Amino acid sequence: MFWEEISHTADLSLHVWGEDLRALFENAARGVLDLMGGKPDEHLPMIEKSYDLCAPDWETLLVDWLTELLYLAEDEGVLVSTVTVTEVGDLCLRASVSGWPGGRYDKLIKAVTYHDLAIVPTERGYEVVIVFDV
Repeated sequence: MFWEEISHTADLSLHVWGEDLRALFENAARGVLDLMGGKPDEHLPMIEKSYDLCAPDWETLLVDWLTELLYLAEDEGVLVSTVTVTEVGDLCLRASVSGWPGGRYDKLIKAVTYHDLAIVPTERGYEVVIVFDV
């Protein structure tokens, strides 16, 4: 895995890394979905959704991307099973997800926060710590 949950006093927090920005954004999505857990209703047909997002900086793009997934989970009731980030560059992201409508998550996350959010280049690629409001 390319993420780990970090102990946080009131909220949930993830440390995520990836060999490049594409992998970092994909791993962050998989990490937040792993935090939420859940069980799909596999009797319903799977749906697919595509995303094309742009932002003024990398941190805002990450927050926007993860917020889209939270919206899909909570407001549209989709339990996401696969996430593929196909392109990250020029402060834009292209991705697709698939999952089952009617799924149930174990934990709901209210929001992705900007608290101490910084995407940092490292020897192994990029890393970020993300705090989620629960």
